[in-house]
Amino acid sequence: MPALWLCFALCLGFVLAGTVAPAQAQGTPAATDADKSPEKALDAARKQMDVLRKGLAEETDDAELLRRRAAALEIQAKADALADRLAPALAAMQARLTELGTVPDGTKETHDVATQRAELEKSRSTLDAQVKLARLLSVEGVQTAEQVANVRRAQFQARLGERRASILGTFFWSEFRGDGPRDMSRLGDLTEELKTSLAALPAWAWIALAVALAIVIGLWTLISRALIRLTAARVPAGRLRRSVHALTIVLLATITPGLIAELAFIALDWSGDLADDTRALLAGIPGIACFGGFVAGLGLALLEPSRPSWRLLPIPDEIATRMRWFPLTLGPLVSVIWVFERLPGVISASLSTTILGNCIAALALGSVVALGLARLERVRRSALRDAETGRVPPRGLLYVIVVSAIWLGLSCSLLALLVGYVAFGNFVVKQLTWSLIVVAATYLLCLLVDDFFMAVLGSKRDTNDKDKDKHEPRLRDQAAVLLSGVARVFIAIVAITLVLSQFGEGPMELLQRVDQWRNGLAIGEVQLRPAALMQGLLVLGVGLLAVRMLKRWLTARFLPTTTLDTGMQTSTTTLFGYVGIVTAVALSMSALGIGLERVAWVASALSVGIGFGLQAVVQNFVSGLILLAERPVKVGDWVSLGGVEGDIRRINVRATEIQMSDRSTVIVPNSEFITKTVRNVTHANPLGLVQIKLPMPLGANAATVKETIMAAFAAHADVLDAPAPNVFLDGIDASNLQFNATAYVSSPRQAYSTRSTLLFDILQRLADNGITLGKPPTLLVSAPVAASMPELTPLAPVIPVGPVASSATQTPPTVAVAPAPESDKR
Repeated sequence: MPALWLCFALCLGFVLAGTVAPAQAQGTPAATDADKSPEKALDAARKQMDVLRKGLAEETDDAELLRRRAAALEIQAKADALADRLAPALAAMQARLTELGTVPDGTKETHDVATQRAELEKSRSTLDAQVKLARLLSVEGVQTAEQVANVRRAQFQARLGERRASILGTFFWSEFRGDGPRDMSRLGDLTEELKTSLAALPAWAWIALAVALAIVIGLWTLISRALIRLTAARVPAGRLRRSVHALTIVLLATITPGLIAELAFIALDWSGDLADDTRALLAGIPGIACFGGFVAGLGLALLEPSRPSWRLLPIPDEIATRMRWFPLTLGPLVSVIWVFERLPGVISASLSTTILGNCIAALALGSVVALGLARLERVRRSALRDAETGRVPPRGLLYVIVVSAIWLGLSCSLLALLVGYVAFGNFVVKQLTWSLIVVAATYLLCLLVDDFFMAVLGSKRDTNDKDKDKHEPRLRDQAAVLLSGVARVFIAIVAITLVLSQFGEGPMELLQRVDQWRNGLAIGEVQLRPAALMQGLLVLGVGLLAVRMLKRWLTARFLPTTTLDTGMQTSTTTLFGYVGIVTAVALSMSALGIGLERVAWVASALSVGIGFGLQAVVQNFVSGLILLAERPVKVGDWVSLGGVEGDIRRINVRATEIQMSDRSTVIVPNSEFITKTVRNVTHANPLGLVQIKLPMPLGANAATVKETIMAAFAAHADVLDAPAPNVFLDGIDASNLQFNATAYVSSPRQAYSTRSTLLFDILQRLADNGITLGKPPTLLVSAPVAASMPELTPLAPVIPVGPVASSATQTPPTVAVAPAPESDKR
């Protein structure tokens, strides 16, 4: 593989050897602008600017307009560089004058101080004048470039609206019959000139060029195969491999025709006797050959008919195979049309011949595009037709819109060519072709950058993982997606610029408009410059990254070595994060050129809106800071607030997360903890109380019961020795002794489980000692004698309320109430 690249480099050097000598013959200028004094440089730039602006509105030559625009932009760039170079010296001079201060009234300076002040004032005035003149030249350069763009745009619009004799009329053909023989004679002279130039080529040069051509073709074959193997072996498996493979196809298809065309140019210009116009035409052929190869390679890279698994476009194999001819035809045709359209200018052809040549070029290009669209629709129907039903799925909306727009443009172009608007018809078909090429290149580049960033920065996921949809986005994935999006936006902007370049607004004009933003955007007294904006964003990103790393270091390394509990460690890390974010924002604003005093004014201006619209948000934010500082509650506390009871899991800027016993999470605003009553079970004393009440019969031995309960307490490992557990006799009711046993555990969270375990143990111990629990007192009410009871008249039938208890349900005791006997009444 290195030997192939060495041979390729040697061949390239041989091909370019013919173009090096003219460049060396030009030499270098004796003096550069940097060697001139600022005053002389500004004077020369002023004179050159006056020459450029003279007669600009009447200029019709597009090449001369482009030259003037380039010269104006060059003057503007040099003036900006000179102003930037003089600005530090002017600031230093002003600082020295400020250090001297003003002369007090009624006092006279010493001779040395006065002389120094006068020299500084003179130097400052000179530098200030030069800086102002440089700024003025910069503004004039921008205005001149805009004036050139306006003139070119107006001329372009005038050319589109210009009508000539129709190619269907007799007047056009009669004029062509008169001018055609002369133009053909001039074309024959050009052909004879080229033949003479080739005849002067020595035999050894023919052999060398033939060898070079064979080497180029052989290297193209070998390198293409080697790059395919290299891509398959070295590039990581995935989408990046197919994107890199497509890029290699485009590069090889672009370079190879250009090298062959360069060999042909060297052969034709070997003697150096060609005319200037002929040499200019031939010198441009290698570049347009590269563009034609780029178009063909781009189409083949997107279709990839030989390797369906590496294909970028989601299309069937039949469409890719049968549409392969389109890029292979369009690429060479574009190159031929470029030469065909510039040939009339070289031979000074007549207007009728030029119009006929433009019509033929437009019709040929439009015919290829129309044939491609028609062939694409037939192949699409054949490839997507259902074998059983014979139906073809409907076309997508975007596909219909694009195809309809192309057909409409081709129809308008054909109609314009036939009625005499040759410039407009030629422009429409070229713009359609150019737009297709730009869209295809944009699609390839967008896929390439997205695959690159996802392969390099994205996290590696297991494709066999069934839970891959549950994969949480990581920082690397977010960075990859963000960078890919930014790159694709930039590619889209460049693509739009290239498409609009055909409407009289070239890429340089559009880029020049974008370059005007280099001076910044003024918002009040703040000047936002792109360089300062990028610097501020960089400082903000580095600051936030540093805060993130320091928070991790505090959480993992430093705070665990301190005596702080977990909640205090979390609060400290959170407070440090808030302070770090504020510091990073302040530093980024300082790098942006916005002082803190201006931020104070903005904050005061927003205070009214905060007071009305964001009052609740600010209240919760301040409450969150109070919670982190005073720590009435902290992470891990067991709190109860307004019917919500659970553990605090996180204290955020606006709200606090509380996890309930059922593992659900409740989001409580921070202001609720400040303005309402909060019960914190684990705030001051983290011990948990275990309380057990047991009713025992009156005949039970109280001492034995106490010893049994105390033994159960002593046997449980979670029961603390201090405070010591104890058993109290609360009282004696009608038939039971009421025992109240208390013990303490290390955390309130253990109280419930410990109480359950102790109950099981105590009941087992009581049963082993033959002690039973006391029974609740029962009340038996007997009915009176039936003879002495008066007859009762039921008022209404008894209607049960609620569900009827089943036989397995224990019904509560009922008490019957009857009138008392007469003796009791007395």
